[in-house]
Amino acid sequence: MLYYLGSLLQENFGPARLLQSYTVLITIALYVGFFLSVKLVPKFYDKLPHDRGREFTEHAADAKGKPTGAGVVFITIFVFICCLCVPMTPLQGCIIGLTWLSMLTGYLDDRSVNSWGEYLKGALDLVICLAASFALYYFLGKASPDGKTYFWLPFLTNPVAVPLWLYLIIGTVLLWASINTTNCTDGVDGLSSMLILVALITMGCLFYFVLGHKDLAAYLLVPHLSAGASWGVISFAMAGALMGYLWHNAFPSKVMMGDAGSRALGFFIGASVMVTGNPFIILATSSLIFINGGLGLVKVALKRFFKISIFKNIRFPLHDHMRKSRGWSATQVVIKFLIIQLLATTAFVGLFFKIR
Repeated sequence: MLYYLGSLLQENFGPARLLQSYTVLITIALYVGFFLSVKLVPKFYDKLPHDRGREFTEHAADAKGKPTGAGVVFITIFVFICCLCVPMTPLQGCIIGLTWLSMLTGYLDDRSVNSWGEYLKGALDLVICLAASFALYYFLGKASPDGKTYFWLPFLTNPVAVPLWLYLIIGTVLLWASINTTNCTDGVDGLSSMLILVALITMGCLFYFVLGHKDLAAYLLVPHLSAGASWGVISFAMAGALMGYLWHNAFPSKVMMGDAGSRALGFFIGASVMVTGNPFIILATSSLIFINGGLGLVKVALKRFFKISIFKNIRFPLHDHMRKSRGWSATQVVIKFLIIQLLATTAFVGLFFKIR
């Protein structure tokens, strides 16, 4: 909206042309998202469902009774800001809409007296991930000069064309894993928010400064993403809204995002990674999230379906193990996990973009 408003007004009011600057739009999206979340999230405390505690979860009593499902507020703010600041493409509209739908499925589970169950939530995730993967394949291929969808991969100079069936498998698995590992990481005040914030800022910078910059993309031998700058605005819009929520969720938290927030954020990170054309970027954005929550999912799956036991002496999610077995405080978990993720992000970004 603002982008097109700047186009209409600049003939009569010169400074309006700034509204067509993606730098300005990123700044507006970040700050408006932050301040709206800071102001609006507390106003919904009485209307949000309240945490009933999670059986077998370490320090579950600390969360019991707090308002949860705040994702319904800051994800909706994110959608509003995207409509306000982003000159949206059809693909971006699809991903933003599916992000909100992921939030809605999580929120309905948050407010339900009886949990929906892992199989129902898994089926809903599958449908959303398949829809997103198909949209990504179709629209990215449509934007390609030869109509094909490509991956650019570590250590390979030239992009590789990907058939539909393989793209759907890779995209669906990555998105599903991102949703569920992010959900598993949401167990310590501020932990998932801080890790996801690193991922969002990383993606925003990659979209705006690298993939969206024609000369720099050519220098690094990666495909130029024509809509990269607007994807950067979207990433920073989510980062701003998340910062505003984190203002109230920092230890000791007053509110929790619930499945409404964690599932939507996990989906958005996964979708953003697929937009880059390199699924391995997920290691730069979410390596610690995958280790923290993903190994627990693997452990449970192997035990349940194949009667194979692994990591017998390690408690998952890993942050529970660090608190129970290592004696880390909640603050230590957040700070140390954040440091590890920053180190991993720096290493993987350098590896993927410089060794081509």
